[in-house]
Amino acid sequence: MGRLTVPARADIWIRHQRGEVQAAIARALQVSHVTISKTLQRTGGIAPPPRRRAPRVLRTEEREEISRGLAAGQSLRSLAAQLGRAPSTISREIRRHGGPGAYRASVADAAAWRRARRPKRCWLARQPRLCRVVTRLLTRAWSPEQIAAWLRRTYPDTQTMQVSHETIYRTLYVQSRGVFKRELLRHLRRPRSRRRPRVPPVGATGPLAEAVSIAARPASVQARAVPGHWEGDLLTGTIHSQIATLVERQSRYVMLVRLPTKEAPEVARALARHVRTLPRTLRRSLTWDRGRELAAHRAFTIATDVQVYFCDPHSPWQRGSNENTNGLLRQYFPRGTDFTTISQAALNRVARELNERPRKTLKWQTPADMLASIVASTS
Repeated sequence: MGRLTVPARADIWIRHQRGEVQAAIARALQVSHVTISKTLQRTGGIAPPPRRRAPRVLRTEEREEISRGLAAGQSLRSLAAQLGRAPSTISREIRRHGGPGAYRASVADAAAWRRARRPKRCWLARQPRLCRVVTRLLTRAWSPEQIAAWLRRTYPDTQTMQVSHETIYRTLYVQSRGVFKRELLRHLRRPRSRRRPRVPPVGATGPLAEAVSIAARPASVQARAVPGHWEGDLLTGTIHSQIATLVERQSRYVMLVRLPTKEAPEVARALARHVRTLPRTLRRSLTWDRGRELAAHRAFTIATDVQVYFCDPHSPWQRGSNENTNGLLRQYFPRGTDFTTISQAALNRVARELNERPRKTLKWQTPADMLASIVASTS
């Protein structure tokens, strides 16, 4: 992919401020994570303000009217009257963009948009005394919020000695403003190369809405007396790379699900697609850990009619079959595996190998044979 388009750049900032990680943004826009990183780094992780045309300047449709009028041989005065503009405005516009014979609306509009870039000096650059005070307090390890509050108390009636903490952060991180030296960042409590979004990142830990505890799971599930109860988890690889693992409790049958992202809606959709391929008698419940990747569990239950139960925090033994299977999978996928390079077909082959291996806990039957006999007896 070449240079990012204006809509693509806007999409990057929307996703970044929503808390999406760089790898997820790169996958969604089909660009490299380096491109995303450079775009965010250019303004210190702070979204640039959207560009807008001033109401007084010529609009695109007006330039198209000028181009059509010139082609039809209209005079400048009649064009000006038609557009409600001064004749001198129309004359300068045409002269600036090649004259009557060479004027093209699209070329003129693009050139005017480029010329309109006039970087304005930021507030701290225009207030040297205020800038010196803020710099001195930053070197004393004061936070921008502390500085802004102290200035309001100390100079309540002096507008030129007021600045918001957000402006201080912006001036620190957007180095193109040319006010603060980069070294001042190390005086912040959390020195970072760019500003982080205020929202928690997608997939962050926290309470799960409407989560049903494993304590509410029927006793028949614990006894493995009825088929169709599954345990699930993520098997992680390199950064932002993972697959979902599903294990049927009675037969130990394994299903592996490719996940291009860890975002909850996508995880729920991917799991639902695979679970819906099972006979209805094998779709009863799913036990998961407390990971936020299944925060969309309600959508999963609606799509599959499978009730989701969540384990107690830090209790992996409550999904013992799944934990054991994840250990077996490390034979195929050592730590550090990049799961983004592994297809669903390759995952299916690994799952088939595991399902065709005899298991001591099944009295040396294979999970595939065990599941087949369960299906036969319930059909």
